[in-house]
Amino acid sequence: MEIKALVVDDEPLAQNVIEQYAKKLPNLQVEAKCNDAICAHQVLQNQQIDLIFLDINMPKLSGISFLKNLKNAPLVIFTTAYSEYALEGFELDAVDYLKKPFGFERFCKAFYKAEELLRLKNLEKGTALTKADSPDFIFIKSNKKTYKVNFAEICFIEGLGDYIQIHLTSQKIVANLSMKKIVEMLPADKFYRIHKSFIISLDNIELIEGNSVVVNKKRLPIGSSYRQEFMEFISENM
Repeated sequence: MEIKALVVDDEPLAQNVIEQYAKKLPNLQVEAKCNDAICAHQVLQNQQIDLIFLDINMPKLSGISFLKNLKNAPLVIFTTAYSEYALEGFELDAVDYLKKPFGFERFCKAFYKAEELLRLKNLEKGTALTKADSPDFIFIKSNKKTYKVNFAEICFIEGLGDYIQIHLTSQKIVANLSMKKIVEMLPADKFYRIHKSFIISLDNIELIEGNSVVVNKKRLPIGSSYRQEFMEFISENM
């Protein structure tokens, strides 16, 4: 599914940053860029737009005022340097709020939220997406580098306090992310949390024995508070 986006920002540099980030994602296409809300309104009248990257502090009409007066609005991700607008933005059902300057990893997280919402909307309309329409990777920032991590290469993820260690088939990546955040980034049909410190790849399970799971020759414990739900899940999928 190609997601058609509109960038509305009075700063050309900010427009270009979003456009460059979008080019790295195969199913996100920037259809138009506008310097103000009036231009944006004209684009929406003439083009099909699924997602708006909308700056808040703009001349003539603020992004918030523009959205309040917009009927049948596309999904919106607010972009602004002013954090005091965050609450009002979320009250308008914005998908996310990106505080400038934001990096590619944070941009991806916001986009994936929008993508999932659009997927659910399409399902409600009876136009279910295929697996090919969903990304099979995430971007992870580690040690001043950004890694493209394919889901198929993840064996399991280990929680290390404020950090996680992603165990891949060929290497390990340590990232400053919580277990809660990484769970939100992973597809629920491919990964399962079996312990407060472990998330496993369902595709890489070798065997389940007693209170442990063997993944890629590594025996991992099943937490007592996770065991019942996990075993029920396994039973339903046998």
